[in-house]
Amino acid sequence: RARTFAGKMTALDAARRLAAELRLSPTALRRHGIAVNADGVARSAAELLAHPGIDVARLAAVWPELAALPAAIAEQLEIDARYAGYLDRQARDIAAFRRDEALQLPPSLDYAAIGSLSAEIRGKLAAARPATLGAAARISGVTPAALVALLQYVKRRPEPRAA
Repeated sequence: RARTFAGKMTALDAARRLAAELRLSPTALRRHGIAVNADGVARSAAELLAHPGIDVARLAAVWPELAALPAAIAEQLEIDARYAGYLDRQARDIAAFRRDEALQLPPSLDYAAIGSLSAEIRGKLAAARPATLGAAARISGVTPAALVALLQYVKRRPEPRAA
């Protein structure tokens, strides 16, 4: 199984490189019946696969070398392209969370004041009183959406004034 998986990954990496290297201008793509913004920016086959109604079979009419891809590899390329935007956004969200993971949560934080948290999560956070956002993330049942709400609340909250 490991050999089969490694072989598939090698073929998929090669297909990804090929799809990234195959590029055409909007004018050339329009001649092939593929409508994209006429902004002068060349598009790769990988970028085009993210467009609705465009698959490897359609792009093989433009770039015949894509027709030689095994069906499983072509299908995986299409899947990767469809979800690339979501995966990129998630990677940015993860990076942002990692930057803020050490953010100190005030010991006096009133979790009941954070309106977008469920009652269950408010209760868990109030009981645990995590010191950092990272510690809050490790509490069972605390969702990524709750962490974002907590982060936004703490960053918006005015600093307490010294007496």
